[in-house]
This record gives sequence, C-alpha cells and structure tokens, in this order.
Amino acid sequence: MKRKYSYFDGKKQTEREYSYIPFRYIAAVLITLFEVLAVIGIVIACCYYVPYFYLTAWATEIFCVIRIIASDDNPDYKVPWLLFVLIIPIAGFMLYFMFYSRTLQKRFIKRLDTLKSHSYKYDDSALIAKLQDENPIVASQAKMLCSIGEAHLFTDTKQEYFPLGEDMHRRLLEDLETAEKFIYMEYFIIEEGKFWNSILEILKRKAAEGVEVKVLYDDIGCMMTLPGDYHKTLKSYGIDATPFSRLKGNADSEFNNRSHRKITVIDGKVGYTGGVNIADEYINEIVKYGHWKDTALRLEGEAVRELTKLFLVDFGINVRKMPDIRDDLYPKNEVKEHGYVIPFGDGPHPLYNRRVGKSVIQNMLSGATRYMWMTTPYLIIDNDLCQSIENAALRGVDVRIIVPHIPDKKLVFGMTQSFYHRLMAAGVRIYEYEPGFVHAKSYLADDNQAMIGTINLDYRSLVHHFENGVWMYDCESIKDLKTDMEETLSKSIEVTPEMLKTNLLQRFIRAVVRIFAPML
Repeated sequence: MKRKYSYFDGKKQTEREYSYIPFRYIAAVLITLFEVLAVIGIVIACCYYVPYFYLTAWATEIFCVIRIIASDDNPDYKVPWLLFVLIIPIAGFMLYFMFYSRTLQKRFIKRLDTLKSHSYKYDDSALIAKLQDENPIVASQAKMLCSIGEAHLFTDTKQEYFPLGEDMHRRLLEDLETAEKFIYMEYFIIEEGKFWNSILEILKRKAAEGVEVKVLYDDIGCMMTLPGDYHKTLKSYGIDATPFSRLKGNADSEFNNRSHRKITVIDGKVGYTGGVNIADEYINEIVKYGHWKDTALRLEGEAVRELTKLFLVDFGINVRKMPDIRDDLYPKNEVKEHGYVIPFGDGPHPLYNRRVGKSVIQNMLSGATRYMWMTTPYLIIDNDLCQSIENAALRGVDVRIIVPHIPDKKLVFGMTQSFYHRLMAAGVRIYEYEPGFVHAKSYLADDNQAMIGTINLDYRSLVHHFENGVWMYDCESIKDLKTDMEETLSKSIEVTPEMLKTNLLQRFIRAVVRIFAPML
C-alpha cells in the first residue's frame, strides 16, 4: 500500500508518497504468535494423549513457581509472572520459558567482549581521589556508577544545556557542518521531516566528502516512521546505516531489548544526548500533544569518548562485519573546564549486571539534603524506587516530579496518575506541565548534581531498554537546568488531593494494569 507523508521543510509544506508495507513487522508478530500457540498446543496435546504427561506438566509448573520465587528479580516483576503460571494452566509456564528472561540475545553477546576490549583506555583514579577530597559522599556515588556502568569519571568537558529540542536542532546543524573525520548517530526514532531532512542533507554531503557517517536507528521505534528498508536508502547515499535489533519474529526478548538511546558524536570531540528523537514534534514543528517539552545536552571534551564507545558497541552488535575501531576515534581534547562528568549506558544483562540508571536516581535521592526535582513523561515505578522517592520526601527533602498534562498514551497516563496518592502522602509534590507533553528526562539535586539522558521513570526504560545518560557534579550547565526547571514548574499545575478522585471502575482498571506493568 501507499503511505502519504507531509512535512514542513522550513519554507513550504511538502507532501510525498512512498510504498509503505509493514509486511516484515506484521510477519514477525505473526511468526511469534504462531510459535507461542504451536508450543502451547503441542504441550496441551501431549497432556491429553500421552499417558502421565500431565504429571510432567504439573511438575514443570511447580518448578517454575519455585524458580520465580527463588530468583533475585525484583518482587514487582515476579508477582505478575507467578499469577500467570498459577492461574493459566500450561500456557502460563510456557510463556514463562519464552519471555521471562530479560537477558540480551546470544547473537548480541558474541561480540561484546571484543568490542569492549577494543575501546579506549583511560585512568580516572587521580580524578576520583580528587573528588574524594572535595566531597566523599559524591565520590562514592561516582565510584559506584563507574563500577556498575563500566564508565569513567571525566573533567575538562564543556556542557551546553538545551531546554527545548529546537534549541538543540540549531546547534546540532552547526556542529555537523564542522565534521572532518566521522559522524555517528543513534536514535530510537527517526522520522522524515524538517528535523531529519536538514540533518540528512548534511550527512549526504559529508559522506560524499569522505567523512565516515554511521546511523543506527531502532527497528521497532521506527516501524511506523520509516520504510522497512530505509537503511538501504541511506547506504545509497554513502551512509553506513543499520536498524538496531532487526525484528525477526522470535518468541523471546527481542520485543523488549530495544535501543532507546539518543547519541550523536562528531569527530570524537563533540557529543549530544538527551530526550530528543529526530522527528518534527520534538522541535515543535508539528503539534501532537500540545507543546513538546524536551531537553538535550551537548558535551565537548574528554567525556565524549564514552558516547563514542556506547555507539560503537551498539553498532557492532548489529552489523555482520565488526566496525573498525581505531585510536583516532578517541582523540585527545584540549578543552579546559571544571566540574565532573560521567556519561554512562544502561541495558539488559549481561551488557550490564545491575540497573545503572535506577541506581543513579536512587543515589541522588539518598544524597539530597535540600531538594530533588525530576521530569519524566511516565511515572510507572517499582516499590523499591517508590520507597526511595518517599524516603527522601519524608527526610524533609523537597521532592518534585513534573509529568505531562496532555498525555501521549491515556492508559499509561492513568498508570502514572495511580502513583500520585501514595507519593503525595509522603510529601512528594507532583506537577503536570499544562501546555502539553513533557518528554524530558532530567534529574536535579541540591544545585550540584544532575543527570540528563534517555531514562524515564518506567519499567521499560529502567529494566528493558538500552539507555544512556550523563551524570554531572559541580558543572556550569546545572545552573541552566535549574533555571529551566523553575520555568517549567511555573507553567505547570500542582496536583492536589481534590484532583485525585476517581470512580470504582477507574481504580479497578488501574490496579489490574499496575500488577502487569512490569511485563509490558
């Protein structure tokens, strides 16, 4: 079938049409469904027609229950799976075997060690010792983040904070024009329009000039925004492109372990990250859910190395030929700037053995003495993180959470609102951004610590996805972030107890959905 697409290129409205048959995606879903039904059907048939086979099924169900209870997983994740296994005969434990694991697929794991071993070498022990002398508590948090995130502590890195996607867009185009060696871009969503097309024109020209250009986009994230073979189109322009975790129809974790990262690296000297995807609503060229509030961060200096590493690992596990990892991809930068920066990644096991983003947020909450402000499009958290937020508020910390007033997904927004009562009872102040939709993932504590990146306060972001962020201490950009948060708060509605009234049906639906939220 044909799909029409209209976008504004800055001068005029342009309409184009291209063949858009998401057959590959439909086929992948149908193959997965067939696999699930076939396996469940075979087991049920065996229970009926093979003598005493039902005893094996019964024993397997008991084994699954014991295994779930004995696992080290978060109880919020174990409870819905226990319900599945206990309430749904046979199908429950078969679904458990197929989908319970949240580990990275084997095809990704093969290259991890090689890609990591070929990364940059950096000794940050002197910096950690210096930070230890300045602030032992913050130094301990930095050491923990570097350990669980396999990252490094940097200084001599300029930061530029962008309170809106359109601010980032203008600066990004300027930086792309300066590229001489390479441009790496990784995004969850890329959609044709003013934003992407303005970037693409530069990428095509730079590729023709001999600049190495690589683009990585998530296959599911771009399922409805790009043709299924768009990487071939980009390759025709001289751009080395590939979708992240190409959907194949496997009854496993391939629907969960998506790349939600947003990274641009230019010559190893300049890097971008934050909440902004490459689509026109992110720069308010089109309106979907009111005013789109997003944030981004530009890094220039030593810390850009980590963004380069994250991109190369993600790109390397998705292409047939190992990317050429050279020393000149990690150049020495002469930037002089105070403050401490740790760019880091997060993702499924065994890429990361602990929940990195969640740990950063909890450390900031536990270390805050005056205030902790957060912006997130979704608020669907486990009991552990919920308690960390409550504990900070109960200690007298001014905890504020800014969420959208105009939601992009009504069911998810209902789940977000279901946490209001509990958090507010502990003293947490919750605000809804009245002009529209907050997509920013920003965290600020006590004027001296901040984290900006791609990490939402929801299960999919904190548990399943590949994510990334930048933790900062004593950096100039933290002042800009606070100013922006104050302005955002001034445009937001503070939620009051009177606004929490819901009917019985709404409470029942939210309760049921919250039980299974960790599986969604």
